[in-house]
Amino acid sequence: MKLKNINEMSQTPGSCGSWLKHWENFSGQSKPEFCPAKGCMKIDLVGAHVQKAEDADDKWYIYPLCNTHSHTKSILPLDVSDNFNLVSADKKETCEK
Repeated sequence: MKLKNINEMSQTPGSCGSWLKHWENFSGQSKPEFCPAKGCMKIDLVGAHVQKAEDADDKWYIYPLCNTHSHTKSILPLDVSDNFNLVSADKKETCEK
């Protein structure tokens, strides 16, 4: 899967306490052992704000990435594992529902 990191953390994660916990609560998955970015083995995971690189929509998602990948905005899409679900960053669709 290809994602664009939008490197935006201005919103608070709501009742979940962190964006990574938000991802865990609404993905139905446990956090990965390592960063799911291709070739990365870092373990300092956070819930990163991302967008699908191949879609034209502007929807924001939360996806687990290491701290480095989470804070690196790039014009190139990030190649990540598709074994992990994207979770809406819109709290009205998740924790405020």
